[in-house]
Amino acid sequence: MIKVTFIEHNGTVRSVEVAEGTSMMEAAVGNLVPGIDGDCGGACACATCHLFVEPEWLDKLVPAEDMEKSMLELAEGGGPGSRLGCQIKLSKALDGIVARTPVGQH
Repeated sequence: MIKVTFIEHNGTVRSVEVAEGTSMMEAAVGNLVPGIDGDCGGACACATCHLFVEPEWLDKLVPAEDMEKSMLELAEGGGPGSRLGCQIKLSKALDGIVARTPVGQH
């Protein structure tokens, strides 16, 4: 199991454990983490799983591809650490990853 910690925009910390290979979006939606909607179901066709990965984890992620970058341009309040949760597949190397959720997705 892979541990993922989500910090909500109001400071509430939620830690969940999910199977390796699960996306961060699936981890959030499957555990009812507020602020992550995942409207497209993980097809990288919206930006409703936008989150902010904490800086110490960014170098461990696969770089964002062009489609994700395009979708991130639609995300409200994007900035440093902005990624789409559907594009981050959890592995042992990401065990313990921490990300912040935005105020909203729309």
